[in-house]
Amino acid sequence: VGDNVGDVAGMGADLFESYVGSIIAAASLAVTQAQKEGDTLQGKSTQAIALAFLLPAVGIVASTIGFFAVNTSAQGKGWDVHLGTLMWALEKGMYLAAALFTAGAYVCVVQICGLGTNIFACVIIGLAAGMAIGKVTEYFTSFDFGPVMSIKDRGMTGPATVVIQGLGVGMISCVPPTLVLSVAIVSTSALGGAYGVAISAVGMLSTLGITLATDAYGPVADNAGGLAELSHLGKEVRDITDSLDALGNTTAATGKGFAIGSAVLTALSLLSAFKNKINDPTGYDVGDPVVLSGVLTGAMLPYLFAALTMISVGKAAAEIISEVRWQFKHIRNAKGISLGECIRVYTEKAEEFGEGVYRAAPEDEVEPDSDKCVAISTRSSVREMIAPGAYAVLAPLMGGFLVGPRFLMGLLAGAITSGCMLAIMMANAGGAWDNSKKLCEKLGLKKSKDPAKKEQQKACVVGDTVGDPFKDTSGPALNILIKLMSMVSLTVAPLLKDHKDYDHWEYGLIPTAIFVVLTLILGPMMNILTWDDPLANMVSGDAPEDMGKGSSSRSYEPLGLPTTGNRRNTVCKVIGRLLGGGGGVHQNLVTP
Repeated sequence: VGDNVGDVAGMGADLFESYVGSIIAAASLAVTQAQKEGDTLQGKSTQAIALAFLLPAVGIVASTIGFFAVNTSAQGKGWDVHLGTLMWALEKGMYLAAALFTAGAYVCVVQICGLGTNIFACVIIGLAAGMAIGKVTEYFTSFDFGPVMSIKDRGMTGPATVVIQGLGVGMISCVPPTLVLSVAIVSTSALGGAYGVAISAVGMLSTLGITLATDAYGPVADNAGGLAELSHLGKEVRDITDSLDALGNTTAATGKGFAIGSAVLTALSLLSAFKNKINDPTGYDVGDPVVLSGVLTGAMLPYLFAALTMISVGKAAAEIISEVRWQFKHIRNAKGISLGECIRVYTEKAEEFGEGVYRAAPEDEVEPDSDKCVAISTRSSVREMIAPGAYAVLAPLMGGFLVGPRFLMGLLAGAITSGCMLAIMMANAGGAWDNSKKLCEKLGLKKSKDPAKKEQQKACVVGDTVGDPFKDTSGPALNILIKLMSMVSLTVAPLLKDHKDYDHWEYGLIPTAIFVVLTLILGPMMNILTWDDPLANMVSGDAPEDMGKGSSSRSYEPLGLPTTGNRRNTVCKVIGRLLGGGGGVHQNLVTP
């Protein structure tokens, strides 16, 4: 369920927003740029606007035809296959779609719209930049290459070095995409101005149909592996699905890199459109303290956004863990066998006889309540996303009205720059951690008789656990942040037109008041923006009231944390006061 939501629905919404945003930015910039003397688009605003809609139409046709080129011949068996071989099966379709789009784009740009080869070059640069970012991402996240292998090797010395190496790989992976984006922005700006950058974003997203399909391939392969495991199929089937799942991790990471690149180009295009709308005669000097303050504030926002989403994942995971532990102990079948006992017996028998050989009798099986886990995660995700979503909308409103357009320009520039780097790092580090675990499975470390190799595999599993919120939550969420802030700014641009600093600052008190009230409601009242342990009341024996039907009578097992003692009481009180949490992190567990 989670993979379908994140890598299909979530990624689809993200890229759709980028697609629409790039079209809006291109159409908006076409109008203003066509009015400039001597510009490539002078007097051709209608054709420039039409091109922003023609290119996606050509891309749809090209992507549809490209699907027919996706095929592969059977090479290797199970894990004995090179990921590059499988990746080529998908890339053939993308390359064919890109070639067809290039031909169609030339006809649209030069023949139909008459905008010249400069604009056509901008479209192709955007398309090539997207494909280049995809290949770079593949290098850093596929276990065929050095970065992922290095993470696996660090597992020999424990989980800490796996996490450290993964962070290093993620940080280094920022270099190539940044250079690609920088070259694309500079070259398209030189060829077509701000409109050239915007239309290059449209070109990058033109073959979105097949690109998004390859990204959705990941959850399909992952779910196939899950079904094979639930059906107790043999090891050879699991080996095949695991190799396809490893490829799915790479395509998902590639799709995320593509999404980040397109989000940056889209946000920059929207930023240019905002600049043209507000028409500030004073300009935007980087050395201006107002602009620089905006840049610093904007650079901080992606870290706040990532922190809120990361902490939210931890809270939701803790609640699900507690629910699963309760089910292990209390869900029983007609013979009185608990779910935990059933799983333990099956695991022991599977290790003894092999996967797919042993299967429990129907009367000995126990069905878990998976729906409740889905309900918990859904409820938590909706509640926890209130704050990040509201802050993303309120931040540009507060900056634009309280200070002025120059501060808001700096805010957007800082958020785009910082958000791009953080998103690339998180997405690629998470993908590399994930495939390091897959590489351990391919090498058979989990079932090795060597204790050191088993510990190496466990260390990589820890890295994968850290990487999941990196690549599936915080990283993709930053794309939404920078685009949403840019879109909100463009929407309110007419209200800020010709304004100087601190003009009508009183209007900025409205979003500021909303920000303060919302923070107070989500903090002390709803217990969302707090440092409190989400399992505090469950550890003490009572399930939360909103856990679902029949949950109020449940008794939750402690998670191994000490809940009494004067030493812990004192430490929690000190930490709680330092962090502004009152009585302590687990204040309702501590003896008064």
